Amino acid sequence: MLVATDELLRDLEAMHRSPTQLQIELEQRASRDGVPVISHATGRFLATIVVAMQANRILEIGTAYGDATLWMALAQPSVGKIWTIDDRADRTDVARSYFRRAGVNESIEVFNTSPLRMLENFSHRNVDIAFVAAGEDDCMRYLELLVPMLKLSGLAVFNDALTMHGFAQRFLAHPELQATILPFGIGLGARRQ
Repeated sequence: MLVATDELLRDLEAMHRSPTQLQIELEQRASRDGVPVISHATGRFLATIVVAMQANRILEIGTAYGDATLWMALAQPSVGKIWTIDDRADRTDVARSYFRRAGVNESIEVFNTSPLRMLENFSHRNVDIAFVAAGEDDCMRYLELLVPMLKLSGLAVFNDALTMHGFAQRFLAHPELQATILPFGIGLGARRQ
């Protein structure tokens, strides 16, 4: 079994294409402002599944400054749509500025409201990917609302699932998902019913 040492992980990171200059700028601003961003590994993973699925219906909970949104939008087909929900307009205003600069703002619809309230009334179904970046208690509630929105074989993706033990157990045992948690923390569940 291969053990990923820090040196090996640095070498692996160096082999990948770098994020765009705009993505790096966004990460630096988020770091200065104390706003969390996803890892490059998570961003590459999201971009890869978007391309593999040709995902054109993506729902995101937890926009923040839009770094995950941007990874997915840059990989999405030109006819794609991302609906992203975050109740912090101060953060999503920053995200919108990056979406405009990246030329993907027309494919992204931002909702500044309570994600729970939005999900209870969200009219779209057959979602290809639902990506969630939230705390454990919220993830528990979002899971049950998101699964019925997914198309058959659609993916529910939860950031930092590895660190949320109660959620991880519930997620992995969900009867409608074929689920796993990857070593870099992402919870990935494909709808099977």
